[in-house]
Amino acid sequence: MIKRNLDETLVKFATNLIFITLMAFVIIAALDRLGVNTTSFAAIIAAAGLAIGFALQGTLSNFTSGIMLIVFRPFKVNDFIEAGGITGVVEEIQIFTTRLRSPDNKMIIVPNGQVMSGEITNYSAKDTRRVDLVFGVGYDDDLKKVKSVLFELMSADSRILADPEPSVGLLELGDNSVNFAVRPWVKTDDYWPVFFDMQEAVKLRFDEEGISIPYPQRDLHIITNGAPDGLVA
Repeated sequence: MIKRNLDETLVKFATNLIFITLMAFVIIAALDRLGVNTTSFAAIIAAAGLAIGFALQGTLSNFTSGIMLIVFRPFKVNDFIEAGGITGVVEEIQIFTTRLRSPDNKMIIVPNGQVMSGEITNYSAKDTRRVDLVFGVGYDDDLKKVKSVLFELMSADSRILADPEPSVGLLELGDNSVNFAVRPWVKTDDYWPVFFDMQEAVKLRFDEEGISIPYPQRDLHIITNGAPDGLVA
């Protein structure tokens, strides 16, 4: 399978399944060579297997889910996914569990049933991803200048793709700031580097251009003798 360049996910799953199956046959064959009546032994195993099957419905569900993961292939080895409430890089799909590596390099073992029973988000499935960023500026700032600066910063970054075209839009007039949605597209491998670098670049450029990033603030109206007497910011 490896020589034919089959998917690593399928190779590892098939290896585990074949190993367990062959071990069962070898044990039965060895008992037969030792003179044990394997016919009656096989009947006992079948009866015990039925009882164990009822007791281990969860385990059988995990096994079935493992088969479905291999057949439908929502992800493969080395994909970065979120499944069963866990986020990480897929290292191996085993018969009953899926092994993930967390971003901080911890091994996480998730039952296959848990993976298949919920939503699966595969961040590696597509070649490109959109980076969603939000930057807030003051109400007194020149909004056209802000948009121009944001477009310049994206144009200067060679990792940001020209197609799909990046966009900048006024997201909302917030309580404390005017918020812009910045949406560049990048190759999937460049997502996090661009995410971090763009935020640093915007802060430094805003400082150079005198564009403010406001802190939360409130206007307090002080009333004396029943009438407004002043305004304190």
